[in-house]
Amino acid sequence: MNVSQLKRKRIGVLMGGISEEREISLRTGGAILDALKAKGYKAVPIDAGRDLGRVLKNKKIDIAFIALHGRYGEDGCVQGLLEVMGIPYTGSGVKASAMAMDKATAKKVMLHHGVSTPASTIYNGKGVSKVKLPVVVKPASQGSAIGVSIVRKPAALKKAVAYAEGFGGGVLIERFVEGRELTVAILDGKVLPTIEIRPRKGFYDYNAKYTKGMTEFLVPAPLKKSVDRRVAREALAAYESLGCSGAARVDVMLDKLGTPYVLEVNTIPGMTSLSLFPMAAAAAGMDYPALCEEMLKGAGLDKF
Repeated sequence: MNVSQLKRKRIGVLMGGISEEREISLRTGGAILDALKAKGYKAVPIDAGRDLGRVLKNKKIDIAFIALHGRYGEDGCVQGLLEVMGIPYTGSGVKASAMAMDKATAKKVMLHHGVSTPASTIYNGKGVSKVKLPVVVKPASQGSAIGVSIVRKPAALKKAVAYAEGFGGGVLIERFVEGRELTVAILDGKVLPTIEIRPRKGFYDYNAKYTKGMTEFLVPAPLKKSVDRRVAREALAAYESLGCSGAARVDVMLDKLGTPYVLEVNTIPGMTSLSLFPMAAAAAGMDYPALCEEMLKGAGLDKF
């Protein structure tokens, strides 16, 4: 749709929801809502609870701008509801959203397409004594580094697995890659400048992500051009292998030999004041309202 058509539509910004990432989603959605209104769009806030279908119908929503994070928002559930209701929406479709959210499935798909990603296994409940350390233990279906632990000592492994299990959806145990943490934002298949993430202490966990001053961000990342191109190729290959569309952010570890490893693909990247996607867009010359408008222009039902 073009801008003049979109400005005649009633746009529901879906935020909040019922996942563990509700508060971050409210911040993302609120920022998007303000940006769309400033651009002259008929945007209204929608708190995506279990009665979402009824609310969308009552509010007479023409287009959904999805600003949800985590389960029931980023995993294909809401996308499926919108498909059934015939409401165009932003971002990736049902299949891509579901695969990206399930880290084990995403890894299988990426490996099939030749994308470099750390070796991993799904915890089967029978013990983890044979795992070669260090490893990263994480819930298989969560975002924002929720439930993630880096395990370097055998005594900490069982506790890390139990912690990740508490979030449901299975546990992924992944080889730890020592090196530089990067993220690559992709908008409609176009790769934006790479960002290097340098937490001031520990790793880039939930607090480091959403607490001002706890992490240093370098954009564009200070990489050799050849390395940066390789990182971008791997990130785009991951995005394409999962069938993503619209905006997505690909998290990458760059080891000491300069080899990039894709960790995961986020199909609904954060859009708060501390979020990486707007930061990458700004480095490419696109301000926040323009970014939101560009994401909205990609709304559609042709997501498969």
